[in-house]
Parts: sequence; structure tokens; C-alpha cells
Amino acid sequence: MGFVRNQCRSGELKNVDAALDFFHKMVRLKPVPSLPDFTLLLGVIVIRKHYPTAISLIQQMDFLRIGTSVYTLSILINCFFRLNCAGYGFSVFGRILKLGFEPTVITLSTLINGLFQEGDIDQALRLLDDMAEMGCQPNIITHNTVINSLCKIGDTNGAFEYLRKLEGRNWNTGVEAYNTIIDSLCKDRLVTEALNLFSEMASKGIQPSVVTYTSLIQGLCNFGRWEEASTLLNEMMQSGIMPDVRTFNILVDTFCKEGMTTEAKQIIEVMIQTGKEPDLVTYTTLIDGYCLQKKMDKAMATFNLMVENGCLPDIVTCNSLIHGFYKTRKIDRAMGLFNTMVNKGLIPNVVTFNTLIGGFFNLGSPQAARELFHKMKAFGQVPNFQTYAVLLDGLCNVID
Repeated sequence: MGFVRNQCRSGELKNVDAALDFFHKMVRLKPVPSLPDFTLLLGVIVIRKHYPTAISLIQQMDFLRIGTSVYTLSILINCFFRLNCAGYGFSVFGRILKLGFEPTVITLSTLINGLFQEGDIDQALRLLDDMAEMGCQPNIITHNTVINSLCKIGDTNGAFEYLRKLEGRNWNTGVEAYNTIIDSLCKDRLVTEALNLFSEMASKGIQPSVVTYTSLIQGLCNFGRWEEASTLLNEMMQSGIMPDVRTFNILVDTFCKEGMTTEAKQIIEVMIQTGKEPDLVTYTTLIDGYCLQKKMDKAMATFNLMVENGCLPDIVTCNSLIHGFYKTRKIDRAMGLFNTMVNKGLIPNVVTFNTLIGGFFNLGSPQAARELFHKMKAFGQVPNFQTYAVLLDGLCNVID
């Protein structure tokens, strides 16, 4: 049914409730849409990570005798593994074999990925070796699944060796395999090795993507190598690959942590020039950078600009400003913002209260600090270790 396919592919089903409503409409149609149409809808639900919902709908399809296929059952296997129910996943695989279906490369790749998630690496690799005997040759999806799974369990060396093994057999692994290993190397703090692999990609004619550059920029920034990160950003743009919001946010965050808010603002200007709108993370990061430097006028100007541009602040944004006002001994401004955020429906968290309680004690207002401490419960916030440390330190200073 073309209508079903168009709905699934057009983005009209924006949330799981819309997908569920559409499913119930489908089962009431006469004639009932074909099994591939239902499978397509299930795919939409799984992409949104509503695995229990997908399982429930497949069970309803069985009850309504709509039918099943290897593709539907492969989705079911994936859902069970995502929910850490490996036993159910293997029972579904047994059902595939019992029904006489030929397992597809997607089915077996899903099982391999699930085994890696369960920590059963030997069984995963055995199943990989057995694929050919099942009449199903591993393809790029399978190989990328293995590399991704090895990196996720922290075995970056194993993933790298597997990549070399594939290259030795003249397999075209593509950019995704390299991206996965580069990202894993950066997370393992092996940025030099990641850069070497990046250079190797270029020598082999493998075109890097925005994901490649973003992983490397993040890795360099984690080591304070912001100059190299900036150079890589320029190289990226000169090669025609446009950074995404996350790429820019990484650099904004790094410059702000280095106290280089002017450079951070310049990155945001480049970001806007490339057609990317600053988001909540962008604005909050810059605001926090200004607050750390006690430049509260600039912090508030950024806050106001953020609101004007339709980007609503969250509790993290407000906490940065409250902390900035506390550092500049403007506790009245901090409390004014506290009351405004509460009136706007933002719930203060334990960080908010800790900052304000400490601020009142430091300014010689222990009674106001105590009142805030008791007010925490009214907002459903439980004092943590930091709260009691601030409270005890403040009370001891009062006694002295």
C-alpha cells in the first residue's frame, strides 16, 4: 500500500503515539495492508527505540494472523537484545529456522551484535565464521557491526586488527569502520593514533565525513590541543564538509574552558555564517564561560539573545548564571533569577540550592541560607554530600 509507505517515509509519524494510532488504523482497513507495510511501520518504531512497543505490536500481528517473515522476526530479535533479553532473542532465531526461513545477513548481524553486548565474544566470532555455511556471506553491515561491537566493549585493538584482516582480504570497509575506530581511539585518549589512522584514510582515497572530523576535534580538545582542533575545522570546511552543531559546540566549550570567550564567540559567528543555528548547548556554554570570567553583563546579554532567538534556557543555563552572580557577590540578582525560573516552571535542582545556600552564608546571611535549605524539600530536592558540606562550613563560620 503506497499510502502506508509514504506515511512511514515522509516523517509524518513523529512520535510513537502517532505510529500506534496508524497501526490501529491499518488493522481496521479492508483489505488489511501487506506484511511489508507492517514491517516498515515497526522499523519506524524501533528507530525511535520503543522496543517494548514493537514487541507488543508483533504479538498483536500474530494474534490477528497478519503473518510473519524473516524481516519481522529479525526486528523482534533486535528488540529483545536491546532489552538485554538474549534468551528470547535466540528463541526467535530458533523460530526462524523452524519456519523454514533463510536467515538474512541482517538477522545474523543482529545476533552477532547481541552476543557482543552480552559479552559472549567467542560465540559472536564463531557465528561470524558460520555465516558462510548458512549460505549467508558477511557484508559491510556485518563487518561494521563487528567493529562497532568490539569498540563498544572497549576492545579497540581487536577492532583495529579486524579492520586490518578485512583489508588483507581486499574488503572495501568504507568510512564508517574508520569513523568507529577513530572515535574509540579518541575516547581511549590515543589521539595521535587516531590522527595517524585519519591520514591513512586519505592515502587510501577514503573520504572522511563530518563524523570523522568531529571525533578528532573532540579528541584534540580533550587534551587542550585547541589550535590543532581549529586547524582541523578549517581543513574540514575547505574540503567542502560542513561541520554540524555538535562540532561547533565542542570548540565553543573548549575555548570557554580555556577562558577564551572572544574566540568562542568567533566560532559561533562562523557557525551562523554556515547556516547552523546555535542551540541550547551553544548558548549555555558561552554563558558559563562568561560567568567563569565574572563577565555578568555579557552573560546576561547572551541569555537575553538566547531567549529572543526562541531558544528556551534550562536549569543548567540558570545555574550557570546563579553561580556567576554568587561569585560576583550579587546574591539579590541570583535570588531574582531563582524566583523568575520558578515562576516560569523550571524546577531548581540540588546544584541551584547548594550555590544559593553557600552564597548566603558567605555574605553573612545564615538565616536566609537555613530557609533555603528547608525549602529544598518543597521542590522535591534531596540534600547531597555537597549540601551538608556547605551547610556545616557555613554554620561553623557563624559560630566562630
